[in-house]
Amino acid sequence: MPAAALKPKPLPTQSTAKRSVQLDLPYVPVEKRPLPPGRPREWYVTHNRRLKAMRLAIALLDLGVYMPNQARNEKIRSTAELIGVHAPSDTTCHMVRALLRYSR
Repeated sequence: MPAAALKPKPLPTQSTAKRSVQLDLPYVPVEKRPLPPGRPREWYVTHNRRLKAMRLAIALLDLGVYMPNQARNEKIRSTAELIGVHAPSDTTCHMVRALLRYSR
């Protein structure tokens, strides 16, 4: 028997499947854990802002926004509404663009 016949057939990809392959949802929230106690309030504010910026940057990448100049405040805020988080501040929008810039 030839060696090629013994190899398992690879799974179909989006381009070779007869039917469309179901893709993962663009955003699934992770399980929340309590934050460590005893830190200054500013640490918690910054931490939560970074988490929100990261969630928004991932959602924008899933939507096809790859460059910071494509991510205006309005686009970031509409994406926040789409994924179900509160509208971000100007500072958080700036952090989202920074994450998009430095991910390259």
